[in-house]
Amino acid sequence: MIEWIVGLCLGIGVTFNLLASIGLLRFPDVYTRIHAATKCTTFGTIFIVLATVIYSIYSYYWVAKDPAWIIIGIHSTLVVLFLVLTNPVGAHAIGRAARKSGIRPYGAVIDELEGRL
Repeated sequence: MIEWIVGLCLGIGVTFNLLASIGLLRFPDVYTRIHAATKCTTFGTIFIVLATVIYSIYSYYWVAKDPAWIIIGIHSTLVVLFLVLTNPVGAHAIGRAARKSGIRPYGAVIDELEGRL
């Protein structure tokens, strides 16, 4: 049963990371590409790490009482925490740099930030 849950989490994570890759290729400008890169990869990575945490807990309690499994789970959880904290900040910095460089959104009719550079 646990293998199915881990497999489902991995499948969801890989699907969202694949969608992020497709979004990077298909979207027309830097702003929509940032959206695809940050939202989908964050969500996909959360599910991949969730699979790792579930498997490490399962392996610790039912396979071997090796504390290395708990350490793997804790490190994986810290990876998600840092990703959730740094990914929006990086996306904001890239979007702000693109805006200050004069890159306009594709197909924008009304630009509310015009003149606020």
